[in-house]
Amino acid sequence: WTLGFLAAPGGEQSGAAPKAVVLLQPTLFPVFKGETVTLTCKEFHSPALGDTSWYLEGNLLKEKSEEIRVKKPGKYQCETKRSSLSDPVHVDFSPGWLILQASYPVFEGDNVDLRCWGKEDNKIIDRIYYKDEKKLDEYENKNCFTLSSVSRDNGEYHCTASRQYLWKIHKPERSNRLRIQVQELFPPPKLTARPSEPIEGRPVALKCETWLAPQRSHIQLKFCFFKEGQALGAGWSKSPELQIPTMWSEDSGSYWCEAQTETSSIRKQSSQSQIHVQRIPVSDVNLEIRAPGGQVIEGEDLVLVCSVAKGTGTITFSWHREGRVSLGRKTERSSWAELPVFAVKERDAGRYYCTADNVHGPILSKWIVVTVRVPVSHPVITLRTPRAQAVVGDVVELHCEAQRGSPPILYWFYHEDVMLGNNSAPSGGGASFNFSLMAEHSGNYSCEADNGLRAQHSHRVTLNVIVPVFHPVLTFREPRAVVGDVVELHCEVQRGSPPILYRFYHEDVTLGNSSALSGGGASFKFSVTTEHSGNYSCEASNGLEAQRSEAVAVNIIGSSRNRKGLNTAGVIGGLLSILGLAATAALLYHFRTQMKSGGIAATGTSSCRPNESLEPSLSRPSGTGCQEPSYPESLALVELEPVYRNVNPEDSNLLYSEILRFQHAKGNSANSPRLHQQDNEPAVIYSELKKAHPEDSPRQADSSDRIHEDATENYENVPCTSSALDH
Repeated sequence: WTLGFLAAPGGEQSGAAPKAVVLLQPTLFPVFKGETVTLTCKEFHSPALGDTSWYLEGNLLKEKSEEIRVKKPGKYQCETKRSSLSDPVHVDFSPGWLILQASYPVFEGDNVDLRCWGKEDNKIIDRIYYKDEKKLDEYENKNCFTLSSVSRDNGEYHCTASRQYLWKIHKPERSNRLRIQVQELFPPPKLTARPSEPIEGRPVALKCETWLAPQRSHIQLKFCFFKEGQALGAGWSKSPELQIPTMWSEDSGSYWCEAQTETSSIRKQSSQSQIHVQRIPVSDVNLEIRAPGGQVIEGEDLVLVCSVAKGTGTITFSWHREGRVSLGRKTERSSWAELPVFAVKERDAGRYYCTADNVHGPILSKWIVVTVRVPVSHPVITLRTPRAQAVVGDVVELHCEAQRGSPPILYWFYHEDVMLGNNSAPSGGGASFNFSLMAEHSGNYSCEADNGLRAQHSHRVTLNVIVPVFHPVLTFREPRAVVGDVVELHCEVQRGSPPILYRFYHEDVTLGNSSALSGGGASFKFSVTTEHSGNYSCEASNGLEAQRSEAVAVNIIGSSRNRKGLNTAGVIGGLLSILGLAATAALLYHFRTQMKSGGIAATGTSSCRPNESLEPSLSRPSGTGCQEPSYPESLALVELEPVYRNVNPEDSNLLYSEILRFQHAKGNSANSPRLHQQDNEPAVIYSELKKAHPEDSPRQADSSDRIHEDATENYENVPCTSSALDH
């Protein structure tokens, strides 16, 4: 009797309904004739079976339940609406009184129980087990024994036993022959790859396909994948699948998988499968640049990226600049690679391309043009003036230029950090800004250049705007000048940039010069002689066109010799007072006669009425009753020689009066150091009271005043002739 299925459990094919399974009770077979066997139809993939169909020797039975009881031998099968027809199970009944039973069903790795059993088992003695007619001594007289973890056992077993009735022992009888047919726990696995023809660079899924017998579906299997003897992944795993992220052409080869139970008692290997990884040639090679901000700026890093739209496997990328200059080379298992270019220079600008090759030959990309933008350097500012020195009213040009920098460049112009304006250079180079100079434009100038990358400021340049001198005015700072006096000429302009050089002239002859380093006026001093009478002027210059003042006429008064000599002459004159008074009277008469006849007026003195006498005075005499002749506005008063002096001969601290005659001279009355006269002013004789000695102390002066009060009648008039002055 053969124990087991008549066919190995069928594989569950994709799309086919699973097979039903017939289970038997009891679990030890065969059984004695007349006993009942319970058959159960099972579908392990569905808990609800529905209607069940039973077959005996292929014939449909009436029973529709999941479980039936049978006593007839034969081949039984079942099926449900959700499963296909099960494999046939042979049910056999033994007519003898001694049988050898085994557990049922038997799968690889199972433990099999063998039992030598009789109908009247309590009367059996001397049980002996045999395998292939060979006695198994170790199991003698045992009711049963176990075969551990059977795999493939093609042996034939039986047993013998004797019966004892009372005192009589019957001869031994032989049981049925039992051949144990071990069913596969699972069939050898089958390795599948999806896709079956993988493309290089893409993922592949490997699957180790097998299935457990439904009766042993609770057993856990482990799986492992191999390539040419090398385990893949992490080795043994409970998952029947292995994901390979990327397959390369060198991964082509022989693959298989293995499945085993957790106890490793049953291990099976799939057949080997050849997997060929297909390689796709590169195509559509492209080169692009990556730069911060999208601009390639000098001094910053540039990245050249070479990529392919198609192409698998290991790809060799190379980069080139115009002129077939090789920049670099990389081999990557990728569809792209990048090459950094550090600290780009302006000379790195030009045309670039890259190539890609995965054994089928290099493919070139299109050319791309790389433009390197250069930040502006520190600009240089230049002041362009029409002359060596900038003068108010000149048009000055500020020129700003950066030696390096990518256009367009915008230039800003500043005066003392205040913006004046801007100008652009669309094609590079410099730019200018023009303006007309004013005095306040002196100071520091600078410019700034910016081409959108970064701004740079220039150094500062200083511009001094010169204001031309304007209208110098000469002032004679002494109302009268006597021979031997030190006089001061002062010249000053109304405006003009320092330093100013002043030159002083007498009748267009240079007297000297003086400088005003900080502006303002300047003076020139000199000791006068009688030759110094005449017209004076000054000239101012600060490096530009010189300006001349208007002329001032000056008359130098002759010297009165030593004033002590005058005192001596006064004593002598006292002795001759009578003669002096007569002479004085005669001179006064002559003077008045000249006034009446217009003779004095002709010389530029005043003309008075006949009944008025000419009296000495400390100040200018009143003009009451005088006819004043008309003079042009350009005439100025000029001091002339004295006419009369009267002296007191009786005292050494003598005071004396002096009659002076003035007349108009041509020149600017505004610049005259003398007292100005109104239009039509006649010539006039002034009488002044003088001390004998300018250096006399106030006490002496008071004494002189008292003497003068006491000797009022002792004056004598002395004509100012050359002989009188000599005396």
